[in-house]
Amino acid sequence: MLFKKGTKAVDPREAKELVDQGTMMIDVRELSEWNHGHAPGAIHLPMSRIQEHLHRVPKDEEVVVCCRSGSRSSAVASFLASNGYNVINLKGGMAAWHAHGLPVVNSNGVRGSIV
Repeated sequence: MLFKKGTKAVDPREAKELVDQGTMMIDVRELSEWNHGHAPGAIHLPMSRIQEHLHRVPKDEEVVVCCRSGSRSSAVASFLASNGYNVINLKGGMAAWHAHGLPVVNSNGVRGSIV
């Protein structure tokens, strides 16, 4: 499925498969949201600081972008795509990820929650 500006979007189970296969997942939520709960192995790059951290995003492979509901990640995915990155937005965000029973850990690496 295509999203804004031609970016692809996948449901949580498809995103989990991609991450399990080695695809980087970038969580663009704010630090307090991240600390409460995120996908294991995700990288935290807040939306407000994404431009400063473009060097951490690989251009030569797909990247899954997520937020709480999919709105912020959609904007970030569109921005990244317009700058030559191969991005996939997580439909429904971490709320959908959690609703599908997929793992969520907090900043201490134990079971987390989505706020």
